[in-house]
This record gives sequence, structure tokens and C-alpha cells, in this order.
Amino acid sequence: MERKGERLGGATPAPPNLFGERYDAWYDGPVGRWAFPQECAARRPLLEGLPQPWLEVGVGTGRFAAALGVRYGLDPAPAALALARRRGIAVVQARGEELPLQSHSLGALLLIVTLCFVADPLAVLREGRRVLRPDGGLVLGLVLAESPWGRWYRSLAQAGHPYYCLAHFFTREEVAGLLDAAGFVVSRERSALFQPPTEVLRDEPAREGFEGQAGFSAILARPRC
Repeated sequence: MERKGERLGGATPAPPNLFGERYDAWYDGPVGRWAFPQECAARRPLLEGLPQPWLEVGVGTGRFAAALGVRYGLDPAPAALALARRRGIAVVQARGEELPLQSHSLGALLLIVTLCFVADPLAVLREGRRVLRPDGGLVLGLVLAESPWGRWYRSLAQAGHPYYCLAHFFTREEVAGLLDAAGFVVSRERSALFQPPTEVLRDEPAREGFEGQAGFSAILARPRC
């Protein structure tokens, strides 16, 4: 699975075209066509009831934003943003560690398979806490390190994959610690992609709650009062 990111590897920015058309084309392939609707189904209910506006940080080419009704996106990669604009997303080139937004101005902030690529994940989450309204929510989409898909991606990274060798996949415990440190409380979780990554066989519904064998985890976290 080829994914987008912000600043990669904890130090060096991604090449400007790394997450452009090649990344986007993955979703038109057999695995991408299978996984994409299930990942959307996992996180769509987490957005219900959250006030507008919504922003995706690490919006990439805008596929998820367009599918989920998110009008605004932010990413440092110009090639990816050009594709997001074609999908009707209003975008800005910037980094998640320094959001060009006023405090308490968003109803929802999404990070979809982005946290594992940012240089400073805690800074990104704290910025998210700053810009969210008290009644807003942070929606995370994650491939957790201990999941079958996370283990597979890490094996690809060890083999020199151009995307995954730059990523840090977090455990669920690490994500919980980051959210707590940034001032969030987890209020809901959903899970999807229960088949092993090398055995994509059939569509299956997303499930409520956290399941350790799921390849994709979605989390709704609320600002702590």
C-alpha cells in the first residue's frame, strides 16, 4: 500500500513528487479499489455530528477528503495538492506542525495515515488541539505497528520500499500516549481490513471498537476540557 505523508523520516522533507500521481494511481489498482471504500466506511461515522469546517492535514491527492465530504486540505507536497485541487478541495501548502489557522477555528481535523510520516507527531497533535473548537474532534486513520498490515509494511520498509522506509508505525499504546500528551481523550474507535494483506479476498463491513487484528484503525478523539 503506497501512502502519503508530510515531512518524512523525522528529518528530511519528502521529494516534492513522491506522493503525486504514482501514489494516487495505487488506489486504481486491485488492492486500492478493495481497501479504499472499507477505510472510508471505518471513519465516516466518526465525522457524524462534528461541526464544520473540516480540514484534512496531509490531504495528499484529496481522495479521502473528496470521498468524506471534507472541503479543505493541507499538505507540503505541491504535486499532490495539484491533484487535490482537481477533486475540488480548497488546499494550502503547509506543514502540520505549523497550521496557518486561528485557534478554535475547526470542527474536525483529519489525519489519515499521516501521523506515521510527520517529523514531530506530538507537535502536529498539539496544533490540532489548538485549532479545534471545544465541541470538535480529531479523526485519525492508522495502520498500527502490531497489526498484520503494520508488520507487513515494516517488512517492506526493511526491504527498502521508497515510502515505508521513511515511516514510523506506532503501536496503539504509543498513539494513546501521544493523544493524552496533546490534550485529547479517545471517545470512539472503529476497525477495518481484517484479512491479511497478502490474502485480499472479499469486501467486509467495518466494525465498531478496536480490534487488534484489523489492518486499519480509526479513532475519534475529543479535546480534553
